[in-house]
Amino acid sequence: MRSPASILARVVTLAASLFAAELASAQQNVVLYSANDDTVNKLVAEGFAKATGIKVDVVSTGSGVLVRRVASEAANPQGDVIWGVSATLLRLASPHLQAYPAKGRDAVPAQFRDPNDLWLGTNIQVVVIGQNTKAIDKASGPKAWADLLDPKWKGKLVTAHPGYSGVISTHVLALVHLYGWDYFKQLAQNKPMLVQSAVDPSGVVASGERPVAVNGGDYSFYQVKKKGNPVEIVFPKEGVPLVVSPTAIAAYAPHPNAAKVFTDFIFSRATQQVMADSEGLYTGHPDVTYPADQPKLSELKLLQVDAEELEKRNEEIKARFVELFGA
Repeated sequence: MRSPASILARVVTLAASLFAAELASAQQNVVLYSANDDTVNKLVAEGFAKATGIKVDVVSTGSGVLVRRVASEAANPQGDVIWGVSATLLRLASPHLQAYPAKGRDAVPAQFRDPNDLWLGTNIQVVVIGQNTKAIDKASGPKAWADLLDPKWKGKLVTAHPGYSGVISTHVLALVHLYGWDYFKQLAQNKPMLVQSAVDPSGVVASGERPVAVNGGDYSFYQVKKKGNPVEIVFPKEGVPLVVSPTAIAAYAPHPNAAKVFTDFIFSRATQQVMADSEGLYTGHPDVTYPADQPKLSELKLLQVDAEELEKRNEEIKARFVELFGA
């Protein structure tokens, strides 16, 4: 696998020519509000700066914090680009976003872009099962969501919490659609360890503290596996919950031209390939290829949750989870 440094050098070279025409009209900095992993932020921000000469000021925090911040700053905007917030959550900030038809957006499947061009799906993750291959051999590990209900997994599971993670809220509602709340009532009997974000289960499984993860973002498991940890990623055949985390531009971005150039840079084939190669991220870009050991999105059954329903039922999901799992 190529190193992040060599990949970055390649994307810088390609992007410099791709965006040369736009640079004359772009201001010399862009403020990025990001809920992404810091590794992804750094890789893309450095590549953009080297390719264009435009500095990226990154403000990195949780999705909910970013959405509230964009809304609170409506009268005095500070951020230009919002990146990595789930599309479901980002819709709450839609009055504070501006339409921008990014380059290449017409080739993107409709499920990965906003019909009014308010956002474009540049990060896509699915919720998976993870297991530690030192503690459990691949053959006897769980293959389906229902397998996690087997009493043999009691005291061996870890789950993220929908009260802290929009990704996990999506996961919970998707499985409620499949199995009803009785699924989680049975799952609670296996006494899973509770953690907060959708990233946390991968670290718990990699360390062996709990050998099986009930859920978690696929890319976080991919990253710990790539570092040599004994982690197996399981994509259940009955479907994997889909979470689209897009790029959007603030309605009154202080640096609108730079924001548009940066948006095109993020969605360029070269940059999206970097994120796939280095970070294991899926993307809405149709021309990106993925590592041989990673299935294509088209090969997976994707479980999609209606954004409006998730918004309406969010409090119910959190309350029921606390009721069943005790925290």
